[in-house]
Amino acid sequence: MVKHLLTARAVRETAHELLAIALAEGLAEWRVDLGRLDAAADLTAETVRTNYPDLKVPFHARWRHFSANGRDLWAEAEKPTAPAALGRAGFDLVIPSVLLDAGAGPAWRYRDATGADLARSEGLGVASLRMWESGALDDLSKVTAASVAEHFQVSDDNPLVGVDGRAALLRRLGETVGRPARLFDLIAARATDGRLPAPVILEVLLKELGPIWPGRLSLAGVPLGDCWRHPAVEGFVPIHKLSQWMSYSLIEPLQWAGIEVTDLDGLTGLAEYRNGGLFVDTGVLVLKDPADRAREHPVDGPLVVGWRALTVALLDRLAPLVRERLGVSAEAFPLARVLEGGSWAAGRRIARELRADGGPPLKILSDGTVF
Repeated sequence: MVKHLLTARAVRETAHELLAIALAEGLAEWRVDLGRLDAAADLTAETVRTNYPDLKVPFHARWRHFSANGRDLWAEAEKPTAPAALGRAGFDLVIPSVLLDAGAGPAWRYRDATGADLARSEGLGVASLRMWESGALDDLSKVTAASVAEHFQVSDDNPLVGVDGRAALLRRLGETVGRPARLFDLIAARATDGRLPAPVILEVLLKELGPIWPGRLSLAGVPLGDCWRHPAVEGFVPIHKLSQWMSYSLIEPLQWAGIEVTDLDGLTGLAEYRNGGLFVDTGVLVLKDPADRAREHPVDGPLVVGWRALTVALLDRLAPLVRERLGVSAEAFPLARVLEGGSWAAGRRIARELRADGGPPLKILSDGTVF
């Protein structure tokens, strides 16, 4: 059972189980209106065409957040050129960067040397790249909250949510794994004839990174990471959002090293507040108690666990509708492109239209390691 919970397949199966329960009015917190899914698909397809008129959408990955003022900062960075060494360098940057990518909060900004003034994921991405360039991520076991605060320009006037949690997560990564490049070697070794299924990336990450997550559930002594309980289902609800975001972000470094990554849709959509917000803001997901919009909700509570799992299942239903509107095939436009083009951008867009701060539709109590 433990091995199954640490797979993308388990995430997808449990998410669809919860969706079926919700459609039968079996969830206390959420109602699902599939009649509004067309509106979500229309907005997503329109957003794809606006952002990528040629429909050449890259994968949803952390690499999209290393730009400032039109400059590709990763392309400008000093790094190896040999394929395998370049892949390892990519792991050393992107794995800590993904772990630093939990929600920044509405007030935080990062002012880059290029003159760019960035917020949210873009700001976190550029700040983490600059921190990597400085050498401050060379020994993750020594990363402190003060160091993160310094590199991310945190102050009383520029607060960043969960600084202590982010720093602790990086230290545990260093203590557990050492240099993230070691994971490149473990994952590359799983390739057969130069081909590697994407779900294998996730399985390796979940096995190796399990001990880094604070205060999470375990089974038979094995830490389960982003797995939770929900009263509507027996057992656990696996989600593995950050680990899947990381998996998507490791595809390109593996490709640079000459490894062909296959079965991209073996991974699932990401249960974060942009995708989840898209479904709430378009009316696909409806709170049964409207007062819940004003309350703060813990990440391990049934409302948030249900929201995240339903988001995963609904993204599977959204993707074919978006492809139909764009006139593209599933092979040419895998879920990784739907997310990037896409549902994540559409979620951000509608949030900005509906709320002055562009934040999520729900108030979440987070330590900086989930959202």
